Amino acid sequence: MPSLRKFIGMVLLVVFVVTYAFFAMVIGDMTLQNTSGWVSFAYFAVAGLVWVIPAGAIIWWMERGGKKTT
Repeated sequence: MPSLRKFIGMVLLVVFVVTYAFFAMVIGDMTLQNTSGWVSFAYFAVAGLVWVIPAGAIIWWMERGGKKTT
C-alpha cells in the first residue's frame, strides 16, 4: 500500500517539475533573445538536465521511508 510519504513526494515532484520548466523557459526567453543559436542550445540543454538532481533527491526521500529493516 502506498505511503503518505510517497503521495507527498509525488505531489512535490509534479509541482517542482512544472514550476522548474516554467521558470527555465521564462529565464531562457528573457535573457537569450539576442544570443546565438549555440548559446540558446547550450542553456536549454543544461536547463533540461539540471532538474534531475533535485528530482532524484525527492525520489530518494520517497523511497527511504518505505524500507524497513527487521
